[in-house]
Amino acid sequence: MLYRLSELEKLWGPFRLFDYLSVRMIFAFITALVIGLALSGPILRALAKLRQPERDARLMGELAKQGGQVPTMGGLLIAAAMLPAVLLWVKCNLLVVAALIALIGMGAIGWYDDWLKIRHGSADGISARRKLGLQFVVAAVAFSVLLLDVDRQTLMAEIWVPVLKQPVWAPGAFGLPLAVVLCVAGIFFCLVAVGSSNAVNLTDGLDGLAIGCVLTTTLVLGVVAYLVGDVRHAEYLQLRHVIGAGELGVLCCALAGGALVFLWHNASPATIYMGDVGALGIGGFLGVTACVIHQPFLLAIAGGVFVVEAISVILQVAYFKKTGGKRLFLMTPIHHHFQKLGWPATKVVVRFWILSLLCGLLGLLSLKLR
Repeated sequence: MLYRLSELEKLWGPFRLFDYLSVRMIFAFITALVIGLALSGPILRALAKLRQPERDARLMGELAKQGGQVPTMGGLLIAAAMLPAVLLWVKCNLLVVAALIALIGMGAIGWYDDWLKIRHGSADGISARRKLGLQFVVAAVAFSVLLLDVDRQTLMAEIWVPVLKQPVWAPGAFGLPLAVVLCVAGIFFCLVAVGSSNAVNLTDGLDGLAIGCVLTTTLVLGVVAYLVGDVRHAEYLQLRHVIGAGELGVLCCALAGGALVFLWHNASPATIYMGDVGALGIGGFLGVTACVIHQPFLLAIAGGVFVVEAISVILQVAYFKKTGGKRLFLMTPIHHHFQKLGWPATKVVVRFWILSLLCGLLGLLSLKLR
């Protein structure tokens, strides 16, 4: 909306700045930050009674939070800060619509899951199978929206790996019809979106842990979206140029601004939790954004902490079943394993933040390894 001020350039030259993508990215971040700070008080008061049961103290010992004293659904604070900034600074296109479908759709699933837990006063929300099914539906809708642009269909059929100059999967792969190639790409798209959504949710187990890692990963994706949206930068780095992808950079900056506000309140000791409404929505957004800019494997590198957290749970469950009850880790997700080893929660969080920063830098470095 405010980018239209650039049309008044003839009245005052500096108005042209509002059309520059880099300027709008910065303003989207600042806008979300300011709105989030202004709304955080009323939203925290409104969410004060929305508390869900904590983990069993016997599992976490003295590290467990007692009595469910911290409200949840803090993801609504992030949304309240981010969405107005998006409306003000983003030029809407199908890429933006697809990313917002993932953010809002999976966030709605998380909201319903949180609400059931609060309502029933237990840790049981939506069943895992139903939750996964709903997440796949949202991801499929996001992918279908992208296909509304016929010229983009062949582009969406491509799957890229950071270190290669050509896509590993593209139209004409193995002589298959475009419809089959698109179907495979769509399945991959949904797997990345749903996997990212759940990986962020699994990471959200300690004060500030998930949102700190989200900040790093989001900013990395925002930078890459800016690069692939510019034909000169894309050609120089040998990346797939995606027309309109730069607007996702604005989206990422708006999310980063909202996430920073939430971190202010979620830092230990937390005054609010993100809840599934935030974790599932943000994770889905990151997955869809990475796929749209053809960098899903970059997300796996930059979001390395999320990947490790998810893999630790998968390995624990598989090992438990295979050995008849033995555990590979003291507790999963893996951040709890380090707590069980005696690490203070704050030390676990800060060290995981450091690892997330290193993963983000490694992800950016991978853009040059072609």
